[in-house]
Order: sequence, then structure tokens, then C-alpha cells
Amino acid sequence: MFTDSVELTVSSGKGGQGCVAFRREKFVLNGGPNGGDGGKGGDIWFKCDNNTHTLSHFQRKMHIKADNGRPGEGSNCTGKSGAKKVIVVPPGTQIVDSESGEVLLDMLEHGQEVKFLEGGKGGLGNTHFKSPTNQRPTYAQPGEKGETRQIKLDLKLIADVGLVGFPNVGKSTLISTVSNARPEIANYEFTTLTPKLGQVNIGDYESFVMADIPGIIGGAHEGKGLGIKFLRHIERTKTLLFMIDLASYRDLKEQIDTLKDEVASFSDKLGTSKYAIALTRADIVPPEDVKELVSGFIEMLGLSPSKHSDYDFDSELPYFIQESADETLGFEREKPYFIAPISSATSKNIEALKYALFNLVQSDRK
Repeated sequence: MFTDSVELTVSSGKGGQGCVAFRREKFVLNGGPNGGDGGKGGDIWFKCDNNTHTLSHFQRKMHIKADNGRPGEGSNCTGKSGAKKVIVVPPGTQIVDSESGEVLLDMLEHGQEVKFLEGGKGGLGNTHFKSPTNQRPTYAQPGEKGETRQIKLDLKLIADVGLVGFPNVGKSTLISTVSNARPEIANYEFTTLTPKLGQVNIGDYESFVMADIPGIIGGAHEGKGLGIKFLRHIERTKTLLFMIDLASYRDLKEQIDTLKDEVASFSDKLGTSKYAIALTRADIVPPEDVKELVSGFIEMLGLSPSKHSDYDFDSELPYFIQESADETLGFEREKPYFIAPISSATSKNIEALKYALFNLVQSDRK
């Protein structure tokens, strides 16, 4: 089960009680105080681990506690400190205050460790309270209480490219074709019920991460369908690939307008992301119809089909790609970086799409 949000109570350990004790030695009738301090309470830590992918290992309304410090002992022996509690979360997890909604921590990097709550200090033993007027104090401090916080863990997957499209548009097929992801694929809507990540390899040494989320329907930002629940998983992506179905009963322009509106309504940041458009299922539409549909769509967006590109898009079919003469100028964000018909079944334009997306991702990494 994919779990991306849980509520927890976390508590650091209480400090150990200071000890009241006195020296017991031969020929010493009333030995002085030698009570040791209590041990420090255990801390609460968060650790980011690539080998953890969801929050499903947390139980609902779970209370996670660090160990308490042990009491001090005689002979000025300090009590053992409580063991710290390390909470392991996947990359992309935000720790949010349940009451205020404030983001307290953002765990992004593998191996990142952050102390979240400090354990209580151990109480002082009676040795500390000896004075000229009180040679045998019978008082020792109690340990300090630990801290307790009500928090929410929210997971937002980290990817370079997010796939956005209506249900059954071919997102899962594409990610399984270009990456190591193996989502369920079937010919019915909402086959994808949980987000999937796939690593897309470019040559022997380069790669980027692609995220597939459940299909979006009109009104998604108002809570309709499954996609709204998982749109946050592409909030961190800087590049969106809108997937438009050439074989759909929906008009191509209507599809892209609806998807862009839903994304922008969910998040202003997503609404200004760099994007590209893949026109899917080009293999089941007659070639002449594909040419007419793609050309018309490109022109409807106020663009013109490209004559050539560096990515070997199939020249028999129309496509569009931004060509910047000066790399320092970057790309025009209000326009798609490219528009291309693709077919995962026949691999048409798939390699070109991979390299064009990688170039778009790299423009943010530089």
C-alpha cells in the first residue's frame, strides 16, 4: 500500500532522576553525599533513506518515543542516557506541525540526519547540593521532561519530469518503455492508483527521474478523481510532460487547456513549470490523420512545425521544438519546449523524446 501522509505524536525521553546517596566507608560514621546525576533523555532524530519509498511503515496515529534516561547511582555514577530514536523517512518527506501547518523540516537528501527533539536533562545528584551549612543533603533533582510534538509527515516524491494526462492516455506505458518502472498497465481508466518513479537512462552515465501519477479529470483541483490526491507528487518537478491522446474523442486543444488549467489551479508553481507535449497513440491513428491533427494542433497554439532538430524526431510526421540560438537565453517558458507525436507500442519518437526531455532537465541543473 502506498502511504504518503501520516499523523504522528513524537516524544523525546525524560531525563533520569538524580540520586541521593552517601559514602559508606569503614571508620566513617556519616559519609558525605555521592549521589550521581540522572542520565539524559533520548533525542528524536529524522533520517532520510533512499531505500524507503513510502510512509506505509508508520501506523495511524502512532506515538513514537525515545528512551528515558536512567536514574543516577551512588559513588557519583551518572545514569545511562536514553537511546535516541531515529525515524527513517523517504526523500521528499516534509515534517509539518499538525496545529499550525508550518513546515518544520524538509528531508531531501539520502543520508540527511536532523535532530528534531532534544531529550530532557538528567537531574543533579545530591552531591551538587552539599554546602557548609548542609553537609548531608537529602535532596536530588528530578530529570527534566522531554518534548512532545504533534506532527504530520507529508511525502512529495522527487522527480525531474512529471507526467500529466487524462486516465488511460498511455502514461504508464511510456514510463515502462523508457525507464525501469513497472506499473500495472491495462485498457481501462485509473489503472494507475499510486504514483510511480522511473529512472530514464541517457547513454551510460546520465539519467533523469520520471514520475507517473494517476490520471487527471476535469475538476481535479476541486477533489474529483484520483489525480488531485497525488498532484503534490509532481510539485517538486521542474518539467511537466503533458500527454495528449491523438485517438481520443476529446479535441486536442481542449485536452491541453483542461490539463493546464487543473495543474495551475492546484499550484501556482506548477502552473509556471517548463513543459512539453507528447501526442500519444500515434500508431492507432492513420498516418495522414496524424499529420493533419498534429499540424493543426501546433498551429492552433500559435506555433509552426519545425523543419529540423538535434533529436531525430521522425521527419515524416510534423513536430515542433524550440531552438535557441543562444543557450544563455534559455527557453520560452510560456511555450511548450516541444510537441511531438509518439507511440510507445512502436517506439516512434521515443528516443528523441528521451533526449529532448533530458536537455530540458539539464537546463535547470546547470
